[in-house]
Amino acid sequence: MRTRTDAPQVAHDLRHHGDAEVRDDGAELTDLAVNVRPGTPPEWLRERIAASLTGLAAYPDGRAARAAVAARHGLPVERVLLTAGVAEAFVLLARALGARRPVVVHPQFTEPEAALLGAGHTVRRVLLDADDSFRLDPAAVPEDADLVVVGNPTNPTSVLHPADDLLRMARPGRTLVVDEAFMDAVPGEPEALAGRRDVPGLVVLRSLTKTWGLAGLRIGYALADPATVAALAAAQPLWPVSTPALAAAAACVTPAALVEAESAARRTAADRAHLLAGLAAFDGVRAVEPAAGPFVLIRMESAAAVRERLRALGFAARRGDTFPGLGPGWLRLAVRDRATTDRFLRALDHALSEVHG
Repeated sequence: MRTRTDAPQVAHDLRHHGDAEVRDDGAELTDLAVNVRPGTPPEWLRERIAASLTGLAAYPDGRAARAAVAARHGLPVERVLLTAGVAEAFVLLARALGARRPVVVHPQFTEPEAALLGAGHTVRRVLLDADDSFRLDPAAVPEDADLVVVGNPTNPTSVLHPADDLLRMARPGRTLVVDEAFMDAVPGEPEALAGRRDVPGLVVLRSLTKTWGLAGLRIGYALADPATVAALAAAQPLWPVSTPALAAAAACVTPAALVEAESAARRTAADRAHLLAGLAAFDGVRAVEPAAGPFVLIRMESAAAVRERLRALGFAARRGDTFPGLGPGWLRLAVRDRATTDRFLRALDHALSEVHG
C-alpha cells in the first residue's frame, strides 16, 4: 500500500467544484459534473419546505430539527450541530478547534483544505495512490497530526474505506473528521461512523443536499462530543440555518424518508454498475473500482480534450486536476439513469474517436 505525505506544493484550484461546469454556457448540458440526485427534491419535500415559508417572519428555531437528527442517529441532542451545508462545518472546524498540525487525506473534497488554509493553518497532505485504488493506509497519517480529515465514501474517488481503517486513526488528543456527505447514497451504510459515541475525537459530517436535491438550500450537520459541538456552535453566527432548511432537515430524517433514501441508493448502485460496465468496453479508459458513491472517477489520455469534446456533444463532466493527488488525466462522472448513461457512452465513443483518431 503506497501513500506519501506532503505539504501542499502544487497549486490546485481548491475552490473549483462541479457546479462551475454547468454555469453560463453549461446550462443546456446534460449534467454529469454535479453529484446531486436528479429529480429532486421530491414533491413531498418541496411541499414541506413551502409550508415553512409562512413562518419566515420569526427567527429560526432549530430545536425540533436538531432533535429529529439526533433521534435519526440515536444520539442526544448535545452531540448534534446543524450547519448551512457541510462546507460551513469545515470552516467552523478550521476556525474553532485550534488545530496545530492538521492533515487532509487526498484525493478528496477540497473545501476542508481550503477552509484550513483560509484560517491560517499549514496543511499537510496524505496522498493516496491511484495504482493502489486509493486505498487508505492509516499508518501514513503522521503521528503528530492533531486533526485529520478524510471522506467516506470519498469524493471524487468513490472509494468506501472500511470503518476499521478509519478507527485506527482515532486517538486521544486528535480530532478525526470523517466526511460522510455521500454515505446515505450507499445501500445499508455499512461503513458509517455516524452514531458512534465511543471513538475519541470523532467528528462525523453529514449532508442532506445530495440525496435530496437541496444544494441551493444549504443544510447539513456535524455529530461530535458535546464539548466539540459547543465549540463549533460558538463560532457560528446567530441563526445560521434558515427556517426552510430546518424544515427540510426534520423532513429528511423521518423513517419514511430514510426508506426512500435507501431505495434511491439501491437504484444508484444498479445504475453505477451499468455505467462501469459501459466504461469497461473502452480501451484506454480506466475507472476506479470498487466504487461506492453516486459518481465514478475515470482516467484516460487527453482527458481535458475529451472533456471539451463531450461539452460540444452535450455533456458536462467534472475535471479532476483540481483535486490534490490527481492530475489532468482524470474526470469524475455522476451516476445517472441508464438511458442517460447510454447516451453518454455513445458521446464518449465519439469524443474518444475525435481526439485520438
